[in-house]
Amino acid sequence: MTKSLDTGVPAGTEPTASGPADVDRAPLRRHRRNRALIQLGCIAVTLFMALPLYLVALAAFTSRSALDRFPLSLLPTDLSTETIGRFLASTGILASLGNSLIVGFGALVLSTVVGVPAAYALARYAFRGKDSYQLFLLFTRALPIVVLSVPLAQLFLSAGIYDTTYAVILLHGALALPTTILITASVFVSVPVDVEEAARVFGCTPAQAFRHVVAPMALPGIAAASIFTFVLSWNEVLGASILTLNRRTLPAQVLTSLNESPLAYRFAGGFALVVPALLFIAVMRRWLTNMWGTTIR
Repeated sequence: MTKSLDTGVPAGTEPTASGPADVDRAPLRRHRRNRALIQLGCIAVTLFMALPLYLVALAAFTSRSALDRFPLSLLPTDLSTETIGRFLASTGILASLGNSLIVGFGALVLSTVVGVPAAYALARYAFRGKDSYQLFLLFTRALPIVVLSVPLAQLFLSAGIYDTTYAVILLHGALALPTTILITASVFVSVPVDVEEAARVFGCTPAQAFRHVVAPMALPGIAAASIFTFVLSWNEVLGASILTLNRRTLPAQVLTSLNESPLAYRFAGGFALVVPALLFIAVMRRWLTNMWGTTIR
Protein backbone atom coordinates (compact mmCIF):
# COMPACT_ATOMS: atom_id res chain seq x y z
CA MET A 1 0.00 0.00 0.00
CA THR A 2 1.49 3.31 -1.08
CA LYS A 3 1.25 6.48 1.00
CA SER A 4 0.89 10.05 -0.10
CA LEU A 5 4.17 11.96 0.07
CA ASP A 6 2.54 15.11 1.45
CA THR A 7 0.14 13.76 4.08
CA GLY A 8 1.52 10.35 4.96
CA VAL A 9 -1.90 8.69 4.68
CA PRO A 10 -2.62 5.81 2.34
CA ALA A 11 -3.17 6.90 -1.24
CA GLY A 12 -6.78 7.15 -2.27
CA THR A 13 -8.05 7.86 1.25
CA GLU A 14 -7.56 11.65 1.27
CA PRO A 15 -10.65 13.64 2.50
CA THR A 16 -12.89 14.80 -0.27
CA ALA A 17 -14.00 18.39 -0.87
CA SER A 18 -17.69 17.51 -0.79
CA GLY A 19 -18.29 19.78 2.29
CA PRO A 20 -19.36 19.14 5.89
CA ALA A 21 -21.66 16.33 6.81
CA ASP A 22 -25.38 17.02 6.52
CA VAL A 23 -26.98 18.40 9.73
CA ASP A 24 -30.44 17.33 10.80
CA ARG A 25 -32.41 20.59 10.76
CA ALA A 26 -35.73 19.02 11.72
CA PRO A 27 -35.46 19.91 15.47
CA LEU A 28 -34.68 23.54 14.57
CA ARG A 29 -37.66 23.69 12.22
CA ARG A 30 -39.91 22.19 14.89
CA HIS A 31 -38.64 24.74 17.42
CA ARG A 32 -39.36 27.61 15.07
CA ARG A 33 -42.78 26.23 14.24
CA ASN A 34 -43.65 25.86 17.93
CA ARG A 35 -42.51 29.42 18.64
CA ALA A 36 -44.62 30.71 15.75
CA LEU A 37 -47.68 28.80 17.05
CA ILE A 38 -47.14 30.20 20.55
CA GLN A 39 -46.92 33.73 19.18
CA LEU A 40 -50.08 33.23 17.13
CA GLY A 41 -51.85 31.88 20.21
CA CYS A 42 -50.77 34.90 22.27
CA ILE A 43 -51.97 37.26 19.55
CA ALA A 44 -55.32 35.44 19.32
CA VAL A 45 -55.86 35.58 23.10
CA THR A 46 -54.89 39.26 23.18
CA LEU A 47 -57.32 40.11 20.39
CA PHE A 48 -60.06 38.07 22.05
CA MET A 49 -59.62 40.04 25.29
CA ALA A 50 -58.90 43.45 23.76
CA LEU A 51 -61.73 43.54 21.22
CA PRO A 52 -64.57 43.92 23.78
CA LEU A 53 -62.57 46.58 25.62
CA TYR A 54 -62.04 48.45 22.38
CA LEU A 55 -65.73 48.30 21.47
CA VAL A 56 -66.79 49.50 24.92
CA ALA A 57 -64.25 52.35 24.83
CA LEU A 58 -65.35 53.29 21.31
CA ALA A 59 -69.01 53.45 22.35
CA ALA A 60 -68.16 55.40 25.51
CA PHE A 61 -66.39 58.10 23.49
CA THR A 62 -68.88 58.26 20.62
CA SER A 63 -71.64 60.84 20.39
CA ARG A 64 -75.21 59.84 21.13
CA SER A 65 -76.29 60.44 17.55
CA ALA A 66 -73.49 58.21 16.21
CA LEU A 67 -74.52 55.39 18.55
CA ASP A 68 -78.01 55.41 17.02
CA ARG A 69 -76.70 54.89 13.49
CA PHE A 70 -76.86 51.52 11.78
CA PRO A 71 -74.49 49.94 11.01
CA LEU A 72 -72.22 51.34 13.71
CA SER A 73 -68.74 52.17 12.48
CA LEU A 74 -65.91 50.14 14.01
CA LEU A 75 -63.48 53.01 13.52
CA PRO A 76 -63.26 56.10 15.77
CA THR A 77 -64.78 58.48 13.24
CA ASP A 78 -67.06 60.53 15.52
CA LEU A 79 -65.29 60.85 18.88
CA SER A 80 -66.97 62.82 21.61
CA THR A 81 -66.85 63.10 25.39
CA GLU A 82 -70.61 63.68 25.57
CA THR A 83 -71.49 60.12 26.64
CA ILE A 84 -68.81 59.65 29.27
CA GLY A 85 -69.33 63.22 30.50
CA ARG A 86 -73.04 62.71 31.11
CA PHE A 87 -72.33 59.44 32.84
CA LEU A 88 -69.83 61.01 35.25
CA ALA A 89 -72.25 63.87 35.88
CA SER A 90 -75.06 61.48 36.84
CA THR A 91 -76.23 61.49 40.43
CA GLY A 92 -74.11 59.34 42.72
CA ILE A 93 -71.51 58.23 40.17
CA LEU A 94 -68.50 60.14 41.49
CA ALA A 95 -69.42 59.29 45.08
CA SER A 96 -69.74 55.60 44.24
CA LEU A 97 -66.41 55.76 42.39
CA GLY A 98 -64.79 57.08 45.55
CA ASN A 99 -66.49 54.34 47.57
CA SER A 100 -65.11 51.69 45.22
CA LEU A 101 -61.58 53.04 45.61
CA ILE A 102 -61.93 53.13 49.41
CA VAL A 103 -63.31 49.59 49.51
CA GLY A 104 -60.74 48.24 47.05
CA PHE A 105 -57.69 49.59 48.87
CA GLY A 106 -59.24 48.85 52.27
CA ALA A 107 -59.78 45.20 51.34
CA LEU A 108 -56.24 45.12 49.96
CA VAL A 109 -54.76 46.38 53.23
CA LEU A 110 -56.92 44.06 55.34
CA SER A 111 -56.13 40.92 53.34
CA THR A 112 -52.41 41.77 53.28
CA VAL A 113 -52.12 42.50 57.01
CA VAL A 114 -53.96 39.30 57.95
CA GLY A 115 -52.95 37.05 55.05
CA VAL A 116 -49.19 37.59 54.83
CA PRO A 117 -48.40 36.46 58.42
CA ALA A 118 -50.71 33.46 57.96
CA ALA A 119 -48.96 32.59 54.70
CA TYR A 120 -45.56 32.86 56.37
CA ALA A 121 -46.68 30.48 59.11
CA LEU A 122 -47.92 27.97 56.52
CA ALA A 123 -44.65 28.15 54.61
CA ARG A 124 -42.23 27.99 57.55
CA TYR A 125 -43.85 25.91 60.29
CA ALA A 126 -45.27 22.40 60.52
CA PHE A 127 -48.22 22.05 62.87
CA ARG A 128 -51.09 19.66 63.42
CA GLY A 129 -53.99 20.21 61.05
CA LYS A 130 -51.96 22.22 58.54
CA ASP A 131 -53.44 20.47 55.49
CA SER A 132 -56.96 20.71 56.89
CA TYR A 133 -56.43 24.42 57.54
CA GLN A 134 -55.41 25.04 53.92
CA LEU A 135 -58.51 23.18 52.75
CA PHE A 136 -60.66 25.15 55.18
CA LEU A 137 -59.40 28.39 53.62
CA LEU A 138 -61.15 27.49 50.37
CA PHE A 139 -64.54 27.02 52.02
CA THR A 140 -65.07 30.79 52.01
CA ARG A 141 -64.99 30.80 48.20
CA ALA A 142 -67.06 27.62 47.95
CA LEU A 143 -70.19 29.32 49.31
CA PRO A 144 -72.23 31.57 46.98
CA ILE A 145 -71.85 35.23 47.82
CA VAL A 146 -75.60 35.63 48.38
CA VAL A 147 -75.46 32.95 51.11
CA LEU A 148 -72.84 35.00 52.93
CA SER A 149 -74.31 38.44 52.29
CA VAL A 150 -77.75 37.97 53.81
CA PRO A 151 -76.53 36.77 57.26
CA LEU A 152 -73.78 39.39 57.16
CA ALA A 153 -76.36 42.10 56.51
CA GLN A 154 -78.24 41.04 59.65
CA LEU A 155 -74.98 40.95 61.62
CA PHE A 156 -73.89 44.38 60.39
CA LEU A 157 -77.31 45.81 61.20
CA SER A 158 -76.89 44.62 64.77
CA ALA A 159 -73.35 45.99 64.93
CA GLY A 160 -74.36 49.37 63.50
CA ILE A 161 -72.08 49.26 60.43
CA TYR A 162 -74.67 48.38 57.79
CA ASP A 163 -74.62 50.68 54.74
CA THR A 164 -70.99 51.67 55.33
CA THR A 165 -67.81 51.05 53.40
CA TYR A 166 -66.46 49.19 56.45
CA ALA A 167 -69.02 46.43 55.94
CA VAL A 168 -68.04 45.94 52.29
CA ILE A 169 -64.32 46.06 53.17
CA LEU A 170 -64.81 43.26 55.69
CA LEU A 171 -66.69 41.15 53.14
CA HIS A 172 -64.21 41.69 50.32
CA GLY A 173 -61.25 41.18 52.64
CA ALA A 174 -62.67 37.84 53.75
CA LEU A 175 -63.26 36.80 50.14
CA ALA A 176 -59.69 37.72 49.17
CA LEU A 177 -57.95 36.06 52.14
CA PRO A 178 -57.74 32.51 50.66
CA THR A 179 -56.10 33.79 47.48
CA THR A 180 -53.72 36.04 49.40
CA ILE A 181 -52.65 33.31 51.83
CA LEU A 182 -52.17 30.55 49.26
CA ILE A 183 -50.29 32.69 46.73
CA THR A 184 -47.95 34.33 49.23
CA ALA A 185 -47.37 31.02 51.05
CA SER A 186 -46.14 29.48 47.81
CA VAL A 187 -43.75 32.41 47.36
CA PHE A 188 -42.48 32.20 50.94
CA VAL A 189 -41.67 28.52 50.33
CA SER A 190 -39.38 29.55 47.47
CA VAL A 191 -37.42 31.95 49.73
CA PRO A 192 -34.39 29.99 51.06
CA VAL A 193 -34.45 29.37 54.79
CA ASP A 194 -30.65 29.72 54.84
CA VAL A 195 -30.91 33.39 53.93
CA GLU A 196 -33.23 34.09 56.84
CA GLU A 197 -31.05 32.09 59.23
CA ALA A 198 -27.96 34.00 58.06
CA ALA A 199 -29.69 37.29 58.86
CA ARG A 200 -30.45 36.05 62.37
CA VAL A 201 -26.84 34.92 62.82
CA PHE A 202 -25.71 38.45 62.04
CA GLY A 203 -27.90 39.89 64.79
CA CYS A 204 -31.38 40.34 63.31
CA THR A 205 -34.40 39.49 65.38
CA PRO A 206 -37.04 37.25 63.74
CA ALA A 207 -39.14 40.34 62.93
CA GLN A 208 -36.13 42.18 61.47
CA ALA A 209 -35.13 39.16 59.40
CA PHE A 210 -38.62 38.97 57.99
CA ARG A 211 -38.86 42.69 57.30
CA HIS A 212 -35.41 43.20 55.78
CA VAL A 213 -34.73 39.83 54.11
CA VAL A 214 -37.80 37.66 53.58
CA ALA A 215 -40.39 40.32 52.74
CA PRO A 216 -38.34 42.00 49.95
CA MET A 217 -37.70 38.62 48.34
CA ALA A 218 -41.40 37.73 48.59
CA LEU A 219 -42.59 41.16 47.43
CA PRO A 220 -43.41 39.96 43.87
CA GLY A 221 -45.81 37.35 45.24
CA ILE A 222 -47.40 39.82 47.63
CA ALA A 223 -47.90 42.24 44.74
CA ALA A 224 -49.47 39.51 42.62
CA ALA A 225 -51.90 38.67 45.43
CA SER A 226 -52.75 42.36 45.76
CA ILE A 227 -53.79 42.46 42.11
CA PHE A 228 -56.23 39.59 42.64
CA THR A 229 -57.59 41.26 45.77
CA PHE A 230 -58.14 44.68 44.18
CA VAL A 231 -59.72 43.30 41.01
CA LEU A 232 -61.98 40.98 43.04
CA SER A 233 -63.11 43.87 45.24
CA TRP A 234 -63.54 46.25 42.32
CA ASN A 235 -65.73 43.84 40.31
CA GLU A 236 -67.81 42.38 43.16
CA VAL A 237 -71.36 43.67 42.92
CA LEU A 238 -73.86 41.37 44.66
CA GLY A 239 -72.46 41.64 48.19
CA ALA A 240 -72.00 45.39 47.87
CA SER A 241 -75.60 45.75 46.66
CA ILE A 242 -76.98 43.80 49.65
CA LEU A 243 -74.81 45.45 52.31
CA THR A 244 -75.29 49.06 51.21
CA LEU A 245 -78.08 51.42 50.23
CA ASN A 246 -76.63 54.95 50.16
CA ARG A 247 -72.90 54.10 50.16
CA ARG A 248 -72.86 51.85 47.11
CA THR A 249 -69.74 51.02 45.16
CA LEU A 250 -69.57 51.88 41.46
CA PRO A 251 -70.55 48.38 40.18
CA ALA A 252 -73.53 48.29 42.57
CA GLN A 253 -74.56 51.81 41.55
CA VAL A 254 -74.37 50.99 37.86
CA LEU A 255 -76.25 47.72 38.36
CA THR A 256 -79.18 49.41 40.12
CA SER A 257 -79.64 51.89 37.28
CA LEU A 258 -79.11 49.65 34.24
CA ASN A 259 -82.77 48.86 33.64
CA GLU A 260 -83.72 52.54 33.48
CA SER A 261 -80.65 53.83 31.65
CA PRO A 262 -80.06 54.28 27.92
CA LEU A 263 -77.56 52.21 25.96
CA ALA A 264 -74.95 54.97 25.99
CA TYR A 265 -75.03 55.04 29.80
CA ARG A 266 -74.31 51.32 29.91
CA PHE A 267 -71.29 51.62 27.63
CA ALA A 268 -69.92 54.53 29.65
CA GLY A 269 -70.47 52.59 32.87
CA GLY A 270 -68.63 49.59 31.50
CA PHE A 271 -65.70 51.77 30.48
CA ALA A 272 -65.58 53.45 33.90
CA LEU A 273 -65.56 50.04 35.58
CA VAL A 274 -62.71 48.67 33.47
CA VAL A 275 -60.24 51.55 33.48
CA PRO A 276 -59.28 51.71 37.21
CA ALA A 277 -58.66 47.96 37.36
CA LEU A 278 -56.48 48.12 34.24
CA LEU A 279 -54.50 51.04 35.66
CA PHE A 280 -53.90 49.18 38.92
CA ILE A 281 -52.73 46.07 37.04
CA ALA A 282 -50.43 48.19 34.86
CA VAL A 283 -48.82 49.76 37.92
CA MET A 284 -48.37 46.42 39.69
CA ARG A 285 -47.33 44.44 36.61
CA ARG A 286 -43.61 44.75 37.27
CA TRP A 287 -44.10 42.57 40.34
CA LEU A 288 -46.57 40.18 38.75
CA THR A 289 -45.31 36.65 39.40
CA ASN A 290 -46.22 33.10 38.81
CA MET A 291 -46.73 30.67 41.68
CA TRP A 292 -42.98 30.10 42.09
CA GLY A 293 -41.95 33.75 42.31
CA THR A 294 -40.44 34.20 38.84
CA THR A 295 -40.93 37.78 37.73
CA ILE A 296 -42.63 38.29 34.39
CA ARG A 297 -40.71 40.88 32.42
